Amino acid sequence: MLTAMNTKIPWLDGAIGVGVLLLIAAVAHLLTRIILLRVLRKLAQYLPGGAGAIIIQHGVLGRLAYVVPLTVLSLGFDLVPDLPADVVTVVATIAQALIFVVLGWTLSAVLNVVNTFYERRPISKGRSIKGYLQMVKIILHIVIALLIIGTLLDRDIFTLLAGLGAVMAVILLIFQNTILSLVASIQVSSYDMVRVGDWIEMPGLNADGDVIDISLHTIKVQNWDKTVTTIPTNRLLDETFKNWRGMQESGGRRIKRALMLDQTTVRFLTDGERERLHGFFLLDDYLTAKEREIAEWNRTLTDHGKDPVNTRRITNLGTFRAYVNQYLEHHPGVNHDMITLVRQLDPTPEGIPLEIWCFTATTVWNAYEATQADIFDHLLAILPEFGLRVFQHPSGHDWREAQNVSKPDTLTGEL
Repeated sequence: MLTAMNTKIPWLDGAIGVGVLLLIAAVAHLLTRIILLRVLRKLAQYLPGGAGAIIIQHGVLGRLAYVVPLTVLSLGFDLVPDLPADVVTVVATIAQALIFVVLGWTLSAVLNVVNTFYERRPISKGRSIKGYLQMVKIILHIVIALLIIGTLLDRDIFTLLAGLGAVMAVILLIFQNTILSLVASIQVSSYDMVRVGDWIEMPGLNADGDVIDISLHTIKVQNWDKTVTTIPTNRLLDETFKNWRGMQESGGRRIKRALMLDQTTVRFLTDGERERLHGFFLLDDYLTAKEREIAEWNRTLTDHGKDPVNTRRITNLGTFRAYVNQYLEHHPGVNHDMITLVRQLDPTPEGIPLEIWCFTATTVWNAYEATQADIFDHLLAILPEFGLRVFQHPSGHDWREAQNVSKPDTLTGEL
């Protein structure tokens, strides 16, 4: 009886020891998380820029807390009685490999914290470091993978690196897209081609909107219809795209639109029309100077000047062009520090294009469209004052008007 009671059961002692060790590891993990988080919350009150909140948000210390129970397991299995040496070695090796995994996981969270801090600084609007941090993560993961393999195979990391030379071609093949993206990301950043917040157009990829994210492999563009287009970073170097940042930074957005004028309405102004147009304060100085210039010219014609065919006269189109130029010069919505131009283009079957070229005093889309519409609303409405008419293709209303005009009077029989 006593012999049976004194008989040791090796597997039972080992199981109890393993259970106690697992319990100690769990308690150590719990205490570590509680202490670290409490300390961090207290430190967060003194850290500038909400650093504590950012570290908690990315779970840096929460991930690092896993190192403690893994260390307890790695060191504690040597103290558990009656465990085979091979089991202790395997468990310690796995625990050490997992420690490397946790360290890599934690360092990845630290890089996320760095990116969050950087994005809160004004300089981040011009240059994004997200792509570089992703490349650092890739290198970090490769190093961690080598450390894990070295630990599991009981080999030195430098021995493994020496053996990588034989498979370097395979590695380059696997990571060729990453390498191309890295080179493209460096060039995009170095030449300042694209920033977060830029409005870009890339018709080949149906991208037209604001850049919302720049990473190592891709650039995300939120289009004006609120869809998101993802562009491979290296495509920015291979294809043409338009960046509207220059317009936004200049403080003015270009208006380039033409009024199509009916060519049959272009004529010379009569004396009465000139007198009436003198009442336009935007035209008074122009007409006075023009009339003086024409009078001096006509005086040189002597006898030939008696025939109006040989004299210079003021046209309604030239006067309207001068009016448009003065109107733009006095318009509060036009940027007067930039070029303002009113030019007549080659006549077309659709009329004479009178092109207005100027820049608004704002780059805000709504304000830009409002200013542009205000200018052309006024010009279209005031055209009849100059005896001009815009050209447009005949509509059903035009045909009905023409039929009514050509229809003979039922009483007199006249048209």
